[in-house]
Amino acid sequence: MSEVEVQTRPIVITGRKVVGGVAEGEALVTHETISGWGGVQAMTGTVIESRHELKGVSFAGKVLVFPGAKGSSGWSGVFHTARLAGSAPLAMVFTTMTTKVALGCVVMRVPSVTDFDRDPLALIETGDWVRVDGDAGTVTVWKGGKATPA
Repeated sequence: MSEVEVQTRPIVITGRKVVGGVAEGEALVTHETISGWGGVQAMTGTVIESRHELKGVSFAGKVLVFPGAKGSSGWSGVFHTARLAGSAPLAMVFTTMTTKVALGCVVMRVPSVTDFDRDPLALIETGDWVRVDGDAGTVTVWKGGKATPA
């Protein structure tokens, strides 16, 4: 197998459906939990938490890959507002299930998967192309961007 073939072969991670549907796009990865209330500017989808590694970065139109939610129950309200404002992520991939993040996924109506066979935070990097199939509970990753047919 050539080096090019190895690089274009996708990685498939299997998990559990939170919200069904299929979406794909560029990954935005953080290894820090996200606070909804006071941590995100809902109208732009921008992380505003002062010490967060994504401070000033918007998740709008991205596949958000993160450990999970922190903070108060305001998470669902902030993320619902982000959906209404058109600034929600395309899909969510996370490792720690809580009622906050589960409700956030539901109110945003975006494909979401958790409880993986391998750690998505170790396999996915910002800029990778990711397809989240909430119905099948799979996340397909193309390293460095979406592979194009030869």
